[in-house]
Amino acid sequence: MTTLARERGKALTGYAYLLTGDLLDAEDLVQDALVKVFVRPRTFEAGAAEAYVRRAILTLYIDGYRRRRHWLELRHLLARADRHDGHEDGATRRVDVQVALASLPPQQRACVVLRFYDDLTVPEIAERLGLADGTVKRYLNVAVHRMEALLGPVTPMTPTEVVTVEGARP
Repeated sequence: MTTLARERGKALTGYAYLLTGDLLDAEDLVQDALVKVFVRPRTFEAGAAEAYVRRAILTLYIDGYRRRRHWLELRHLLARADRHDGHEDGATRRVDVQVALASLPPQQRACVVLRFYDDLTVPEIAERLGLADGTVKRYLNVAVHRMEALLGPVTPMTPTEVVTVEGARP
């Protein structure tokens, strides 16, 4: 566990950050996933430990959202600004993508991250999330359309244009 946390901690945090959109939440999510996976002594094949931790991160993210959803709905008296000052002047592609990802519901966001960050196929995503292939396709379709509405048409990017989270591998 120590070796995994030291050598792949930044990449795991980057992965969690794509899901949460907040660095502190991502760090907490990675910590919780490490504890969940390594609470009992286990023997893993080389490289399998990281896969288990990534799966735990995804599961904890989705389960945590479901638990918090009820409490978020009760905060209906909180006033929110209609616009966010400052984003227009210094917005970069990275910030725009983060905002677009944050606007997605958790399962759509998880599908987008698994498809475009982990480069998984629809059947692989369906298996990982416990969903039907058609459901994953629908989530991806809706999410991409929602993100295109915020970001503009999606065009293929060159490798130098790909936005990555610091320390994470695409």
